[in-house]
Amino acid sequence: MIEEREPGLESAFLDELSGLAEGNNKINPEYYSRYGVKRGLRNENGTGVLVGLTKVGDVHGYIIDEGEKVPIEGRLTYRGISIEDLVHGFQKEGRFGYEEVCYLLLFGELPTKERLKEFTEVLGGLRTLPDGFIEDMILKAPSKDIMNKLSRSVLAYYSYDPNPDDTSIKNVLRQSIELIAAIPSMIAYGYQAKVHYYDGKSLIIHSPVPELGAAENILYMIRPDNKYTATEAEVLDLALVLHAEHGGGNNSTFATHVVSSAGTDTYSAIATAICSLKGPKHGGANIRVMEMISDIKQNVKDWNDDSEIKDYLTKILNKKAFDGSGLIYGIGHAVYTVSDPRAVLLKKKARELAIEKDRMEEFTLYEKIEDISKQIFLGQGKIMSANVDFYSGFVYNMLNIPCELYTPIFAVSRVSGWCAHRIEQLVSENKIIRPAYKNVETLGEYKDLESR
Repeated sequence: MIEEREPGLESAFLDELSGLAEGNNKINPEYYSRYGVKRGLRNENGTGVLVGLTKVGDVHGYIIDEGEKVPIEGRLTYRGISIEDLVHGFQKEGRFGYEEVCYLLLFGELPTKERLKEFTEVLGGLRTLPDGFIEDMILKAPSKDIMNKLSRSVLAYYSYDPNPDDTSIKNVLRQSIELIAAIPSMIAYGYQAKVHYYDGKSLIIHSPVPELGAAENILYMIRPDNKYTATEAEVLDLALVLHAEHGGGNNSTFATHVVSSAGTDTYSAIATAICSLKGPKHGGANIRVMEMISDIKQNVKDWNDDSEIKDYLTKILNKKAFDGSGLIYGIGHAVYTVSDPRAVLLKKKARELAIEKDRMEEFTLYEKIEDISKQIFLGQGKIMSANVDFYSGFVYNMLNIPCELYTPIFAVSRVSGWCAHRIEQLVSENKIIRPAYKNVETLGEYKDLESR
């Protein structure tokens, strides 16, 4: 078991300083309106401030008609191809889709059958981590948070690269492909180290199988017996496809653009994106959904009683239940309004998996919460739908994937999108991203130490 270090500062000292820091950093909320600040890089109508152009992905959930935001069915495209067409394409042929999506995002076109086979084989040959990496970088410094472990592992990959700082497209592509291949192994080993050193369980290290794709390798490496069903692998592969890309404006992808614009190396850029994704307002949202559903299960006695579910959801919205945030997690999105196409596709597979796992009662509860939440918001004049986080946590739970791996699996998926956007930034935009902040502090005078 890991012995955590004791806090280095006394609590009373920190109490005094934290109050000082909070008070001296508080900005009058009225200033944001006075100076026309686009808080969160959002316009007043909730749309995002246009700060760049991209060909990688597009997220569409509304149209602007005479200055008004008009809700429409959600649309997500990868390199101009709808997510529905991509998913139906590889599912119809009975194969996995994530590696095909990686190729599409990186190179801007769908691979031929021969090129997809070649690309998949290249990824398979790069899944094994360098000699000594597991012991030195993961097992000797385990973390109770896999996302922190992953960001450190990606940064450490810099030291194993003979040409880490070269930002030529050829070199960045090499680094991108190597990271896409290696990150599933990084999270699997980070998880095994965590459960051994922090939870006291046996340490199990499985080598990745070159012939398997990302989804199968994750299930293979995190399970003691290596076993998984075809449906489990198909569902996880679908989740990876759906999370691979989401336009340039989401927090982690925008972070990738920001740091890439500074000319930094690939490992620093991707580690930055991972740190962004860790946040509960971004990649950690599905965990909050699971916590909320657990709370609803405990407090709603009859899962078939719509009125009882509605009453409790209303309490959550009124900050009188669950975590007091007033949020129904998994409902609503910054862009999508009428529907989130990712949620629609994942919900379909979630139903299939719930039947296989004999968990239809829970699936029906999710459906009821989704439908009743939409009705509540509609009564408030808001058109909102379930987002992909609403069902992804339930899917991972049915796959018997530990909660601490939910966000790392998101990172496994999104790294392909991050790398595609990094390449686009390097090719198309050589200006460093540098927005403005207005200083609203009053001028002061320096006082000698003795007179303070």
